[in-house]
Formats: sequence, structure tokens, C-alpha cells
Amino acid sequence: MTLDALVGRRLMFGLPGPDLADADIRLFRDTGAGGLILYRRNFETPERLGALLTGIEEALGRRLLVATDHEGGRIIMLNRAVTIFPDGLAVATAGEAAFTQRQGLFEGRELRRLGVDINFAPVLDVLTDAYSPNIGIRSYGKDAGSVARFGVARIRGMQRAGLSACAKHFPGKGHAPVDAHLRLPVIDSDWTEMQRRHLPPFLAAIESGVDCLMTSHPLYPRLDPAPRTPATFSRLIVEEYLRRDLGYQGVIVSDDLEMGAIGELCPIGEAAVRAAAAGHDLLLVCHTEAAQRQAHAGLLEAYLSGALPRAGLEASAARIEALVARRAARFEGGPPRAERDGETLARALATRAVTTIAPPPAAWRRRLNGTVVAVFPRLSSLADWITVEPAMLDETAYVRRAMTPYGIEADVHVVGVEPGDDEIARATGAARRASATILFLYDAHLYGSNRALLETLQRAAPALGVVLMRDPWDAEYLAPGIGAVTCYGWRRCQLDACLARLLG
Repeated sequence: MTLDALVGRRLMFGLPGPDLADADIRLFRDTGAGGLILYRRNFETPERLGALLTGIEEALGRRLLVATDHEGGRIIMLNRAVTIFPDGLAVATAGEAAFTQRQGLFEGRELRRLGVDINFAPVLDVLTDAYSPNIGIRSYGKDAGSVARFGVARIRGMQRAGLSACAKHFPGKGHAPVDAHLRLPVIDSDWTEMQRRHLPPFLAAIESGVDCLMTSHPLYPRLDPAPRTPATFSRLIVEEYLRRDLGYQGVIVSDDLEMGAIGELCPIGEAAVRAAAAGHDLLLVCHTEAAQRQAHAGLLEAYLSGALPRAGLEASAARIEALVARRAARFEGGPPRAERDGETLARALATRAVTTIAPPPAAWRRRLNGTVVAVFPRLSSLADWITVEPAMLDETAYVRRAMTPYGIEADVHVVGVEPGDDEIARATGAARRASATILFLYDAHLYGSNRALLETLQRAAPALGVVLMRDPWDAEYLAPGIGAVTCYGWRRCQLDACLARLLG
């Protein structure tokens, strides 16, 4: 294989849209990029996705390594012909690893039908008492043993179905104080703390035979004291510890090199070289053609000049090619479709995960016989950035339909994800006149307007029940006597399960 081809094999790029363009083919032909990561922008229907994948491989005359982020819960990129499972924290709270393995099996079958080779999941970051703005409910929780148990179960399910799993974000960033998409986190843990609390899930994943591991962007100054050297650039963490000391033989993947954390440190071409020098096999540059071409140029020049050794390049390319060779066909298992029992499993997980934060007052059931107001965030406003299930795009219709089985005809007030003063005032006036109010609360600990909405309704509503829709940290703002439940996420199966607990 030529040097150009070897360099290209190590690059995984994203494309701008759902249909193949001549510019896409030129990009992959010019750079020899070996991988394609799929985002929401690439997916309108299974048929168009199939045409995109078939078209680019036929145009290039070679097989690509196709990946996506399909974590479950909030992080879903391909939202048709798949089951929408709850978030990781909900799955762990449900407490049944056999269910999680079956989830992985269903996900593996569904994604292989859509043509995906690698799922960048599960998240094996362990939470701490410190709030993590980027991980949160994506994690299986605070207990390293529990995170390991559920993560390994899901890995085994996915890989049994022929889909490669990729555990992330090594060596663990469940306690990162800022979101690496935006800024550079600094994690002050030493090796003792990391080995006690954050590394065990990754060690379990390696022992289970996980095909890929993804590293993380934070600085760990007590793991690698070299200045301005995040794990992504750390040869000590990646090559010496993960590859040599732990003996990991699978494919090591960088997180997206276009993230803000890396942008604070160096240009994208230098970032690609530093990530390769650290020991990564596969380098992700996910969003813009200019950055993708710069990463390729920087990497190629480093090998042409001898700044990076060819032996390491050949070893990485061989690991990637071995991963590609595991799947003879692009699509496996027939036409795209969700597993027949997938929704049943998702609902079972959500139901088992529902947690009563505070029991409703004794008069709650009686008050539900009167006028009931429901205050719900405008999730449809998020649809340009994250997957919102079709049933949730009409929020009023969803809430009314979900509450009808309990004999309740709700007066639904849809407010902004960050509600304005006028929306808060209207919802409060309706709650004051109602017999009971249900507030679907979206991150009051992050958005002051949602905290204001909660505090106002707690004062005004004769009876208030709260569904904590996402992070459970909002519980600290609940007043005495307010009933509250959570299912650690806002997928339809989760909110339905919360309503069953609150109203049933």
C-alpha cells in the first residue's frame, strides 16, 4: 500500500448532507480517507442513507469504515428503523444487565441493516459528585462496577450482532468540569484516583474484547505533566499505558479533532499529527472540508518528512483493515427496520428506571379529578440540533395523548426550553386557577428561566407534580410537599413511564 493510501486509511470524515455530491467524492478520493461518520444531517430516510453509502463506495471502488454515535437517549443520529432506548443512567437504574445486553443486540442488528460498522458507544465515563456538563445522563452512573457491568453487557450484545462497539472516553472524563466540544477541560485526578474510580470500566471493556476505544480531550496534568498535552496528544496515556501496559490490541480512535478543546491548543493539521504520534489508529475530523483537508495534509507531510515513523502507520492501517474485513457486506440482516420487540424492551427499561424523588401529597390523586394544567417545554425547537422523536414534535398533542389513559384532559401550555417572562406568567396564571399542575422541568440547574418557572409554580399551584426531564440535579430546587419523579431523560418511553408513576 502506498504512503498516500496508508495515511488516508487513518482518517474518518463526516459529510455535509444526506445526498452524495461530487465534492464528497473528490474529498475522499483526494485524501484516501478510510472512514465515514454519520450524523443527523446525513439521515433523512433509510433509503437515502443506503444510496449515500452505496454511491460513495461505488465511486471510490473501495470499502469504507462507517460509524455513528448511537448512544441511546439524547444521542441518536439515525432516527428511523431503529429503537429509541433510554439514556445510560436510566438503563443502569433499571438494574438488569441482561436487558442491556439485549439492547445492544437489537442496536447491532438495526444499525447493520442501515450499513453501520461501528457504534461510538457505550459511554463508560463514571460520574462523581461534581456536575459534568457533557456526560451526565449519558453515563451509567457513579459506581465504577455498575458502569463496567452495564457497559460490557451492551458491548457483548452489539458485537454479537456484528456491530463493532467503541467504548469512550478513555481514560475517563465523567468529572470533566466543562464540555470539550466548547472548551478545554482540566481534570486533576492522579493515577491512583483514576485506577480506583475511572479506569475499571475500560479495563472490563478491554477484557471483554471491545473492538475500539475512543480517547478524551481533557488535560490530565497529574497523568501526563507535559504542558498543553490532553489525552488526545499524550503518548504516555495512549501508546505507553493503553497500548503497552494494558496490552490493548484493538483500534484506538480519537474524539473529533474539530472540537473546541483541541482548537484552543493548535491548528487542525498539527492536531492530527500529534494525535497520530500519541498512538491513535483512527483520527476523526467530522464537520468541515477545510479542516479535513488540512488534517490530511499535515499528516501526509509528517510521514513524508520522517517526523512520524512509517512502521506505526502500517500497524494502524493493518488494525483498521482487519476491522473492515470482519464484515463482508455493507448491509446485513435485510431491509432497515426496528426490531420487533425493541419498543417493548425500551418501555420495560424506562418503567424500571422511574424514580420517585418526592412522593406527591395525600390530596394529589383527588385533585387530578379537577382541571389539570400541564406545562411542557418546546422540544421541537431543539430538532435542528438533536433528534426529537416525531411523536414529540407536536408537544400539545403528545401530552394530551399521554394523559388520556388516566382520564385527564390536560390544558397544555408549551413554553420555551428557556421560557420567557410572558410564558412563565401565562403558565402560572393557568396553574393558579387549576386543581393540579404537572410541570415537565428541563434543566433548572442550567437555565435560570426554568428555575424561575419552577419557583413561581411552586408558589402559585394548589397542587404541583414535577417530572424531571433530564438531569436529576434539579431535585435540589424542589420545595417541600411537591411530588416529583424522574426517568433520567426525555425520550417518549421515559416520559410515558414517569406519567404512569405520577398519575397511575
